[in-house]
Parts: sequence; C-alpha cells; structure tokens
Amino acid sequence: MLQSVDAMTGDADLARLAALGNLAAFERIYRAHYRRVFHVICRIVGGIEARAEELAQETFVRAWQSIKDFRAEAALSTWLHRMAVNTALMDLRSRRSGEDREVDDECLAERTGSMCTGDLRLDLQAAINQLPPRARAVLVLFDLEGWTHEEIGEALGMAVGSSKAQLHRARQLLRQRLEMS
Repeated sequence: MLQSVDAMTGDADLARLAALGNLAAFERIYRAHYRRVFHVICRIVGGIEARAEELAQETFVRAWQSIKDFRAEAALSTWLHRMAVNTALMDLRSRRSGEDREVDDECLAERTGSMCTGDLRLDLQAAINQLPPRARAVLVLFDLEGWTHEEIGEALGMAVGSSKAQLHRARQLLRQRLEMS
C-alpha cells in the first residue's frame, strides 16, 4: 500500500509517486529543490535572474517528463542538479557569443550596481558574473561544482585542454577584476 504524499518525507518515495503521475509528489520535489537548481543555473548564466528562472522552470519540466527514468542510483538532488547544469550548458551552447555578451552588457550595470556593497562575497559574485560565458561556465563547474575537466569538456563540447585554458583565463580575469575593485 502506498503512503499518502503528506506522510512521505523521502525524495525516493516522492520520485516513485511522481513517476506514477502524482502531481502533488512532484510539487513537493519542486519546492524542496527549486532554490538549489535556480542558484546553480544563476551562477552559470552570470547572475541574470530572469534567464535563470526560465532555465530552472525548463529543468523542472524536463524532470517531470523524465522522472520515470530516475533509478535512485544517486540522490534525487544529484539527479536534479546535474539536469539543471546540463540545461544551463545547453542554453549557453545554443547562444551565439555575441548574443550572450549583449545580454551581459545590458545587465552588467544593474548587476554590479546592486551587488557591490563592499562585501567581498558580493564583489566576487559580481566579478564572476562579468566573465565571458564559457570561461564563467568552466570556472563555476570546476571550482564551485567540483566537476573534472573531462566532465566539463564533454558537457561543453570542448577538449580537456580547452577546459583547462578557459579555467586559467577565467581565474586571471577574476583576479584582475577583483584587484580593480
């Protein structure tokens, strides 16, 4: 006999119910994991909240469509996190670099103005947000998410050496931007 959604606390149980089409179970998953999904996407897209919200919603649509394929070999949070990163990376790959730079330039003044309050953490995030999109993605995935260069190369469609070069470039640019602030 299946428990009611209200009595369930485990992600694996909720995922099993959601796979059977139980919307209430999936809603609980959504509420429990939205913030983490949003934040990782937001870091990858450079702090552009509207874009991050859109991609987070897309992540959960994909999760709903493929929840029946979740095998609980890893934690549900890990599965969703990986799906979020992949969604953000697919978006990054699909955009021409000129479009990305244009969006970044439009939002740069707004983002840095609201973030530069003297707090080092906010200055660091503002500096990360200003990095070129691919360099930012590599930095976030390697330094913040703990991915290997092999995983990054596969996800971004680049050679391992290119991933290492992008990470080096991102760190150099980050140092320069933090020294100027």
